[in-house]
Amino acid sequence: MVVTPDAFKASLTSAAPPGGVSPQLAALWWAAKGDWNKAHVIVQPLVGPEAAWVHAYLHRLDGREIGNAAYWYRRADKPFAKGSSEDEWNQIVAELLGGQSG
Repeated sequence: MVVTPDAFKASLTSAAPPGGVSPQLAALWWAAKGDWNKAHVIVQPLVGPEAAWVHAYLHRLDGREIGNAAYWYRRADKPFAKGSSEDEWNQIVAELLGGQSG
């Protein structure tokens, strides 16, 4: 199933993320819904650069553990985000959805 970034964002009015999206995208979806804890539980056991980027985003969003966010950005091989959290969310979503096949 292929989901566009606009459709993914529009799905935030639903009770659950779109079916078939990656756990990384599901975590971003829950973060956008304001459920940081659920997002973190989803992404915490995942490995790889995409998961590390989402993990970094979550810790940056939380704001209490900037050093932890920096660690995850390094794991993702991404620079520490300087823009708004909304811009970063959109960037991550677009990149992750660009990698889906349907």
